[in-house]
Amino acid sequence: MPLSPPTERTMLHTRRIEIMGYGRPDGLYDVEAVLVDTKSYAFANHDRGTVEPGTPLHRMLARMTLDADMVITRFEADTEFSPYALCPQAAPNFERLAGLRVGRGFIKQANERIGGVHGCTHLRELLGQMGTVAFQTLYAKRERVGRAANAESTSEQAPAGRPPRPPMLNTCLAYASDSPVVQRGWPEHYTGP
Repeated sequence: MPLSPPTERTMLHTRRIEIMGYGRPDGLYDVEAVLVDTKSYAFANHDRGTVEPGTPLHRMLARMTLDADMVITRFEADTEFSPYALCPQAAPNFERLAGLRVGRGFIKQANERIGGVHGCTHLRELLGQMGTVAFQTLYAKRERVGRAANAESTSEQAPAGRPPRPPMLNTCLAYASDSPVVQRGWPEHYTGP
């Protein structure tokens, strides 16, 4: 069902975020993000003069390179447009994310390295979404590896009890332990009627 029809209004601000995931021939993966903010009207800016309608107020780019274990091997960022001349100086600090693993606690650990005065609010806002895209990008490979590991361990020894808990269990409505999705995909973890 679509949203209800809007009341009369005027477009003032647009934020566009695009995030792409790539496999590389060296076995690594790149997740690239672009964030662009524009206004529908001209306005004065102390550092830039007049910012015309449609001209980016913000344009930030980020590339996170990961290995198959979701460990960041390299992170680079760039600020092409910003409201203040000082803003681009935060981008190199995002290199400090190298070595972190994308998964539980990632954002907290990232903020310890590039939070507050060491980072950029807009680039930090991209991190959670880039992490999600990393999972989507590596999903098929991680599933194949997981199935192969399960087959290997099952052939070597009888499984002891219940299979491991899927990491996405109870993270959203679809993955609620009592949902039909979990009943279909992980019946051993299903808690519904």
